[in-house]
Amino acid sequence: MANPKPAPSKLEITKLAATDIDAAITTIQLAFADDPFADWIYDRSKFSPKRNHASLTIRMKWGMRNGHIYVAHTPERKCAGVAMWVGPKPLDEKQTWDDWWQDWMLWFRQLGMNTRFGRGGLKVKRYYLWKESQSKLQSSVWTNPEGYWFCNILAIHPDCQGKGIGKALMNQVFDIADSEGVPCYLESSKLEPNVKIYEKMRFRFVKEVKCDDGDGVCTLFSMIRDAPGKGAEEESSSESSEGSGKDVDAVIDAVTP
Repeated sequence: MANPKPAPSKLEITKLAATDIDAAITTIQLAFADDPFADWIYDRSKFSPKRNHASLTIRMKWGMRNGHIYVAHTPERKCAGVAMWVGPKPLDEKQTWDDWWQDWMLWFRQLGMNTRFGRGGLKVKRYYLWKESQSKLQSSVWTNPEGYWFCNILAIHPDCQGKGIGKALMNQVFDIADSEGVPCYLESSKLEPNVKIYEKMRFRFVKEVKCDDGDGVCTLFSMIRDAPGKGAEEESSSESSEGSGKDVDAVIDAVTP
């Protein structure tokens, strides 16, 4: 696997370590404070930062073993940004025993967290509606037999936005994905300006899905970044990004309940 690329001046990007978790969670919580998906899936009047911290801690520890989490540090070791990816798996590959065990361990840890902290404002009906909608969405657009690199969290600390940190974090996996010839995938809950921002990074919009429980709607916009050599699709993606002018650090795409 390729080593992380140099970050913008005076910034260090590394894989997440256990000692980084608390600062990374603070950055995520601040970045998603006004996110439309978070507003849809949580009752803000009942939102519990402590419960959310516990949930994200479980997810971060899972990601350290099963995913790829990168953190950007300032010289003062402030967490400037976080990006969490899940690596590709062939679409026809059956779940391994280790994957099965890891999924169950994650479920039991989350159950224990819910027993201790409650739901913390999480709207359970909407959570499962989102999971079902996301599963159907991915099934309809994931066609690459080798799978996709999936970015499910990108968060930049509000004090550090507009400095190229988001792009630097994303490049850590783009280099790996391009060398492997594997596409990347993400979902955003904002049409503007996120779609144009990601188009600058060679993503192309593929489909949207509306999560509607009858009382509120959250729309997910899915995008794919083709591996090099995809011909017309890659050219179309590059052409559509011209003139966007937005910085990737404005993008906040997903929240992990």
